[in-house]
Amino acid sequence: MKKSQQSLKAWTKQKWRTKSGKKSSETGERYLPEKAIKALTPAEYAATTRAKRKGTAAGKQFVAQPKRIAKKVAPHRKMENGGVAKASSGVRRLRMSKKV
Repeated sequence: MKKSQQSLKAWTKQKWRTKSGKKSSETGERYLPEKAIKALTPAEYAATTRAKRKGTAAGKQFVAQPKRIAKKVAPHRKMENGGVAKASSGVRRLRMSKKV
């Protein structure tokens, strides 16, 4: 299996979605793995959604999460090969970043 196919398979296995289940482009919510969404408090999810909406309104496609929330979510995005899965706003594609 090609590396890109393996990455997509692992990404799909993590069940990435928004909390509402609707498209991010419709709600402005952030795509996260299901386990990460469950790990966040309602206030933390609201904070990351606010950041995403603010960045999107400014014309940015990729918006960083607040640092403390990013640290909490990171373990739920880890891939089997040591990389970290990332989703972009409503676009179902995967980018891999290797840990250094």
